[in-house]
Amino acid sequence: MRRNPFDEIEEMFDRMGRQFEQTGMTSLETVPIDMQDHGDEYEVIADLPGFDSDDIDLTFSEGTLHLDASREEETEEEDEGRYIHRERRESVSRSVRIPEAVDEDAITASYNNGALTVRLPKEEAAGDEGHTIDIN
Repeated sequence: MRRNPFDEIEEMFDRMGRQFEQTGMTSLETVPIDMQDHGDEYEVIADLPGFDSDDIDLTFSEGTLHLDASREEETEEEDEGRYIHRERRESVSRSVRIPEAVDEDAITASYNNGALTVRLPKEEAAGDEGHTIDIN
C-alpha cells in the first residue's frame, strides 16, 4: 500500500512542535496591544491577564515603551502532574516604539481586570508662541 506524502509533513510538524515545547517556546505570540493617538496623548492598552500589578515592570527610554511581566509559577506539592500542553506563560515582554516625543515625567499607567493602560502625553511643540531673536 502506498503511503500518503502528507503524513511525512504532518509528522515533521509534530516533531517541531515537541521541540518548541521542550525548549519552552510553546507560542510565538507576544503581548497583544492597542495604541491610539488622541491628539494630545498616546494611549497604549496591553492585555496581561493573570498578572498582578506588582508583577509588571514598565519603563520608557529613547522613545520606546518597555513592558515586562513575570509571575512565580504556582505548584502544589500534593497533586503534581505532568503538563501535556502548556501555553500560559510565567513571563512576557513587549516593546512599543512611540511615533512622537512624549513628556516622560507625565506618563501614567493603570492596571484593571488584566488590562494595562498607559497614557503618554505628547510634548508641547516648541515655537508655537514664537520668540524674538536679538540681533548683535
